[in-house]
Amino acid sequence: MATIHKIGRRKTAVARIYLTEGTGKITVNKKELEVYFPTATLQYKVRQPLSMTNNVEGFDVKVNVYGGGITGQAEAVRMAIARAMCEVDAENRGILKPEGLLTRDPRMVERKKFGQKKARKRFQFSKR
Repeated sequence: MATIHKIGRRKTAVARIYLTEGTGKITVNKKELEVYFPTATLQYKVRQPLSMTNNVEGFDVKVNVYGGGITGQAEAVRMAIARAMCEVDAENRGILKPEGLLTRDPRMVERKKFGQKKARKRFQFSKR
């Protein structure tokens, strides 16, 4: 099997992954997964597509991720891995799609508008 290259995005984070057959090692920006994503929740998010398709020990994943915060980066990596799992086996799509792992989340931070207080994004709502 050749290397599979996929991209995942979330908010302003972009993750590019390279999936190869291996022993289950995940490297993020040349660091171990546990070092880059220290909390168990983020590690779970990254491994979710692999565990749902029973491929935790079957593939090595090399990740380059930039932009956004740590949660957005973890979810971008999750999306890229889910896309790669669909390319490995087409049947994986039926497992991952109902969980929403293949859907790009379009929500972004709303920009700050001028003339408002420091953190406000919208003007005062008025029905009339």
